[in-house]
Amino acid sequence: MYQPLLANRYLGSRIIPLIAVAAVALCVGLVIIVVSVMSGFLDMLLNSGRTLMGDVIIRYADPGIPHYDRLIEEIESRPEALAATPVVESFGLLKLPYGNRTEGVQVWGIDPASFDQVVDFKDSLVWSEAPPEVQTFAAEMNGLEIPTFDESPRLDPGPEGGDPGVILGVEIDSAAKVRRMDGSYEVKAPAFWMPFRDVEITLIPISTSGALEKPDNRRFDVVNEFQSGVYQIDSRRAMIGLETGQRMLGLEEAPIYDNRLLDETGELERIGTYPARVQMILVRAADGVSPEALRDAVDLAYAAFAAKIDDEDAMTIRPPDEAFVGIRTWREQLRDLIGPVEKERELMRILFSIVYLVCAGLVLSIFWSIVHEKTRDIGILRAIGASRPGVLGVFLAYGLVIGLVGAFLGALLGWSVVVNINAIHEAMGEPAPSWTWITAFALATVMFGIAIHASLQGGMLRTLLSIVAALLLAGVGTALLLHRGFLMWDPAVYYFNSIPNEVDWSSGILTMAGAIVFSVLGAAIPAARAADTDPVKALRYE
Repeated sequence: MYQPLLANRYLGSRIIPLIAVAAVALCVGLVIIVVSVMSGFLDMLLNSGRTLMGDVIIRYADPGIPHYDRLIEEIESRPEALAATPVVESFGLLKLPYGNRTEGVQVWGIDPASFDQVVDFKDSLVWSEAPPEVQTFAAEMNGLEIPTFDESPRLDPGPEGGDPGVILGVEIDSAAKVRRMDGSYEVKAPAFWMPFRDVEITLIPISTSGALEKPDNRRFDVVNEFQSGVYQIDSRRAMIGLETGQRMLGLEEAPIYDNRLLDETGELERIGTYPARVQMILVRAADGVSPEALRDAVDLAYAAFAAKIDDEDAMTIRPPDEAFVGIRTWREQLRDLIGPVEKERELMRILFSIVYLVCAGLVLSIFWSIVHEKTRDIGILRAIGASRPGVLGVFLAYGLVIGLVGAFLGALLGWSVVVNINAIHEAMGEPAPSWTWITAFALATVMFGIAIHASLQGGMLRTLLSIVAALLLAGVGTALLLHRGFLMWDPAVYYFNSIPNEVDWSSGILTMAGAIVFSVLGAAIPAARAADTDPVKALRYE
């Protein structure tokens, strides 16, 4: 019964055990923070990839996939597939309505209804109504008409004509608005709010022979903006209507003429129709179906689709051979990006496992000092009948408590930082408030005063500690005074607009367990030395 009593007494009697607890807590907190951010980044990458392109992607860039509507019907007839949508893709130039500014963008031509079924696109639309600052501006401009927003916005012109619509990535027009901490946007220049404006997009068609054709330039009304959460997409992608994109890229349905034959009017005789084409088809899996199972089903669907076309009239345009068509899961499509991130995460876990050795080394050195200091107490215990296992148990329990308390506090520290990491980053990006450095300098002055008082009283330790604290506070105050803010997480580099803020509890629990085990192992050697103490030698000079 004396083991818990002595372990508790040793824990509360000196500051050294608290240093060991703090060291273990800092080590555990550090590992949890780093691994959680790395794991969160990977999870965001995986989730965004699946959200932005569905589960399976069929891709054949040029001249595209003909009869794509029939291929989609074949795919959607399979129980593994929930929905599929056609997409045309190209790079183009976007001329913004102010500042004579032109941006290079990736243009996707989409069918809004089916695209939403595959990637839940309407959930990423930014504006459901005009923000208050825009409404105020419109009222001041004598009733400037405010656009309305539909869940399925119009992109292709209707029967009545008019300009086609475009949905821009929210970061393309970052100069006119700022992002709030809650993820919403505040329009700081209402006159340049994009849904008030129109833009020009220029695309260059590529012929079926691979030659560049005359650029096609058209004006588009901005009908909304979208936010995927991936900076590279939000700052570089524009969504236009599928039919508009096909016309601009020369992928629309077109007649086929025989250059050797003339009809009764003297014109070239039309002998067939070249069907409209798309470069991608995105497919969403049914509930409970893995992307790999869907990919296999899409492979079979494409083979069946191609076989049906081959059995038709010889004049029917054939789809490309399956060997040249890319049918991949979203993970395979992003493997060049996902693979390195996964390896980096595992490498970080291995490197930070050294922290366990740090915990063991700290506990070992502290306990070795305690055992050396408590030689007399250990000798008395052994003299009155304490067994070697009993003495060993005192210090092992001591190490266990330090590991448990340190691991718990470290997990709490890691959780606090990870959950609030975006707020911390926002604060670091702003100049420090004046009260922070004033407070630091005031505390430094107080500590200098305490140091002077302690030196007059002849207390050397108190004087030294007060001077060190004063210098540290003065250094912190100077750093805060000179701090003007800096950007640590650049969305242009790290893909996403915000830092991952969810704790990886599986790695966190493993880290806590490792810290506890190595704390006990660190205490084992000093504990064994204490258990081997000879009571006669320990008390010889007492």
